[in-house]
Amino acid sequence: MSKATLLTKEGLLEFQKELQHLKEVRRVEVAAKLKEAISYGDLSENSEYEDARSEQAQLEIRIAELEEIMKNHEIIDTKKASKKQTGVNVGSLVTIVSLDDDKKETFRIVGSTESDIFENKLSNESPIGKTLIGKDVGDIIKGQAGSGTFEYKIVEIK
Repeated sequence: MSKATLLTKEGLLEFQKELQHLKEVRRVEVAAKLKEAISYGDLSENSEYEDARSEQAQLEIRIAELEEIMKNHEIIDTKKASKKQTGVNVGSLVTIVSLDDDKKETFRIVGSTESDIFENKLSNESPIGKTLIGKDVGDIIKGQAGSGTFEYKIVEIK
């Protein structure tokens, strides 16, 4: 049995909307592209047909990924995560300060499927996310990410 995918309620809703869009809108669009490409004749030298088939394959892969997530997920209760006494957990909103430049950042710790650095959603499996799990306010975390090292102080957990 595969490991459950950790999701917030918001993340689950986003994935459900994406799946519905892919099935109800994108499949129809790709089918129309295929039908048009087939109408051009000789499929052996038909680049439009090959492009449409490739797009269809990518679409079906993404649909299968999302369906697997829907079948095997675990909802992270962010309200419960914020009340736990064990420090940072998946679902926690964590504010950290860089000890190098005093830059303050706030992240929601989420499962890897839902992570999005542009929305300040940090994966629990990322180098910083792994190091934060179980730590508490005032703790200093150190580690290596990419080509450099990091050192942060946890200033707030919600």
